[in-house]
Amino acid sequence: MRTVTIVGASLSGLYAARELRAQGYDGRLVVIGDEPHHPYDRPPLSKDFLTGRADENRLHLTDAEEIAELDAAWLLDVRARALDTRGRTVVLDDGRTVATDGLVIATGASARRLPGDGPAGVHTLRTLDDARALREELIRGPRRVVIIGGGFIGAETASSCSSLGHSVTVVEAAPLPLVPQLGAGMAAVCAALHRRGGVHLVTGTGVAGLRGTVSVTGVELTDGRTLPADLVIVGIGTTPNTSWLAGSTLALRDGVLCDDGCVTALPQVVAVGDVARAAGVRAEHWTSATQQPRVAVTNLLAGRTVATVDAVPYFWSDQYGARIQFAGRRGDGDSVHITEGELSDGAPAEGGFLARYERNGRTTAVLAVDRPRPFMRARRELAREATVDVAGE
Repeated sequence: MRTVTIVGASLSGLYAARELRAQGYDGRLVVIGDEPHHPYDRPPLSKDFLTGRADENRLHLTDAEEIAELDAAWLLDVRARALDTRGRTVVLDDGRTVATDGLVIATGASARRLPGDGPAGVHTLRTLDDARALREELIRGPRRVVIIGGGFIGAETASSCSSLGHSVTVVEAAPLPLVPQLGAGMAAVCAALHRRGGVHLVTGTGVAGLRGTVSVTGVELTDGRTLPADLVIVGIGTTPNTSWLAGSTLALRDGVLCDDGCVTALPQVVAVGDVARAAGVRAEHWTSATQQPRVAVTNLLAGRTVATVDAVPYFWSDQYGARIQFAGRRGDGDSVHITEGELSDGAPAEGGFLARYERNGRTTAVLAVDRPRPFMRARRELAREATVDVAGE
């Protein structure tokens, strides 16, 4: 390959660039990004950056020395508009084209928004520019903050806003937040963290609309209530950035479809990170975004799938001073038991706890709150069992 292009100056895009050089690729390397920034770390945006405990320098994932070593052409602040798979060309919004022999799709995902044009004071939190705008609002003094969506971004943002002294309400349409990820029992424990943190949690009702003409003044709920609001943060999930691939020969279904080696139907095209639906799963976690590029690049350079991603899924979240860690593949029928630590009034007691999900006598997943060492041991056990299962197939 004379030229490899990475579309997405993201965490996974940077890791793909590193892997290409580490695995011996010495040809032309082009990185295209729709933001004006070099790759930065997103997890702190809802936590330390939002609260002012970390500045932008702490977010940088690379530096001038590494950028020089990667020897890539960085085309930033420009969107990819289309992919000509037959001509092996990426078309940019500004009219430029990039001819390429190999392609890494790392375009990530965008925050979903409420329909229509809303008043001022309504925010999403996905990018550095989003976080800058939200932080500027939060330092203006006490505000009534309504967060729509009780997922990880919503919970982390609620925790940060509460720590800054704002009055915070989280609205979640489901009976409990985080049920798909944790199951009802452990989701109830995380819901208790909101209460312990002084945040009001409204569940089982959706959002009918926003009040306010120039600036937002309230959130209308589907049950007829209206919550007063000076600031609204929308955290209702993401949409994979695949619109630029419409019309290409790639299969798209809530992401770029690829095999368990991150390879699409075209062996010279791989996908990594939040945009990749690998072996039927689109994993929107930091760990996946950093582990997939090694396998994807191996397969890209080989011209076929010779390696697969077999890591045990893992994610973490920091909320209300608690570190939540989860690893494994939980099923709806799994039983869950707290094997270390205990609860207090439905929330983690001092010292946290470790819980195991089980199916047919085997551990399928583990969840910990403030028990990092026991969690790491349990996570390693899961990884060993997964390796044995793969070897035995």
